[in-house]
Amino acid sequence: MFIILMCLSLFRSKLPMEDALSAVERDNAFGDTKKVDIPKYAVIITSKGLITVEIYNEGSPEVVKRFVVSCLTGRFKGMFFNRVIKNFVIQGGGDDNAGTIEDWTLKGKHYSHLDTSLKHEAFMLGTSKKKHDGGRFDLLITTAPIPDLNEKVNVFGRVIKGEDVVQEIEEVDTDEHYRPKQPIAIIEVTIKQKI
Repeated sequence: MFIILMCLSLFRSKLPMEDALSAVERDNAFGDTKKVDIPKYAVIITSKGLITVEIYNEGSPEVVKRFVVSCLTGRFKGMFFNRVIKNFVIQGGGDDNAGTIEDWTLKGKHYSHLDTSLKHEAFMLGTSKKKHDGGRFDLLITTAPIPDLNEKVNVFGRVIKGEDVVQEIEEVDTDEHYRPKQPIAIIEVTIKQKI
């Protein structure tokens, strides 16, 4: 596995997402016949501090596989939180479409009842269900219960440490399109079986 990880890091800029996933699955299949070992935790290293997330594979296994491959291939390195909406969500990476987030915000602010399911809690990690070109993958962390995102977001994890970092990011000054005025970087996302 170590050799494959080294190769993936060397060729991450040239290796499409699907090829990287196949390489990880082939490596695992070669060593033993199990599927890709899905880690239990991810650590999002930001310019504001560390955010540790417990990963839930059961609800969205394909999304989790894409997330793991994105971590292994370094796709999150140097990515920025490009949308920060107080009492709603912080978003890093892939989707830079202001209209999508603004549409979610308008719907979220006028929704009258809160569902108490796991997906609607604060500090949940997810990604947009919108199909991204070129293997992009956006990260969304909710900062409040949001009942209407079920149809727009695949939730696949929960922040278990670093809520204060999420809140610090949530409090930054933004422009009229919710973009932070000062860049907040995702330095790297690492995956772990234990913390």
